[in-house]
Amino acid sequence: MKRKRFTEEQIVGVVKAIEGGLPIADAVRQFGVSRNTISAWRRRFSGLEVSEAKRLKVLEDENRRLKRVVADLTLDKQMLQDALSRKW
Repeated sequence: MKRKRFTEEQIVGVVKAIEGGLPIADAVRQFGVSRNTISAWRRRFSGLEVSEAKRLKVLEDENRRLKRVVADLTLDKQMLQDALSRKW
């Protein structure tokens, strides 16, 4: 997996600077990221505080883990139903 260069705190700081009036062209040069990255950060982190951004990351990780568990259990259930539905 690709290593991230910026932490949530840094990203929130960049977004707040842009919302505070820093032109996007200057932010691109200053932080060394593309316009698309800044746009994605603004969509995701606009209006968030640092603590909220950390909580968002924790919730996303938990959601990803729970989705994987549900998928595994659904697959197990389907395999058991297939095994029970066969005529012996």
